[in-house]
Amino acid sequence: MLDFLNPIKGFGVTFRQMFRKVDTVEYPEEKKPTAPRFHGRHQLNRWPDGLEKCIGCELCAWACPADAIYVEGGSNTPDERYSPGERYGAVYQINYLRCILCGLCVEACPTRALTMTNDYELADDSRENLIWTKEQLLAPLSRGMEAPPHPMRLGESEEDYYRQGPAFAAQVTQAAAESDDEPAGGAR
Repeated sequence: MLDFLNPIKGFGVTFRQMFRKVDTVEYPEEKKPTAPRFHGRHQLNRWPDGLEKCIGCELCAWACPADAIYVEGGSNTPDERYSPGERYGAVYQINYLRCILCGLCVEACPTRALTMTNDYELADDSRENLIWTKEQLLAPLSRGMEAPPHPMRLGESEEDYYRQGPAFAAQVTQAAAESDDEPAGGAR
């Protein structure tokens, strides 16, 4: 084919597109819902009484391939208790300039303290505002929750918390005791 016709073929594509209907996206006013398992902004979760689930183990920071998470663990005292365990996350930061929203930090968390929300609007014009602190990442207090520090309300030990509170722990212990009383094979 003749080479001088190549620019005309290229302009043909442009002219065809000029007369098609434009697909306008009204983004800031109309937001499309994300997929249910979308990886968006992180959130530090709380127990039902308001204590933090984060125990300051730093596994999320170790799992992060972009080195975007910084955690410093602190020790709980009887007077100042922020989580049901021995430790809590005293300092927690996520640098969204580095974060690739892969979710490996969520997988590494042993207490399910860190999850990802569907919020994807993280852009800012200041670099300092893209380093989120613990206060920005913590889930808001729901009705019935008390702001830490406060004593454990769902039980006397960490085990009570991980078994969904003392009532649930008592049910599990009672069921285990009843099954121990039963002879093997289920016959009485």
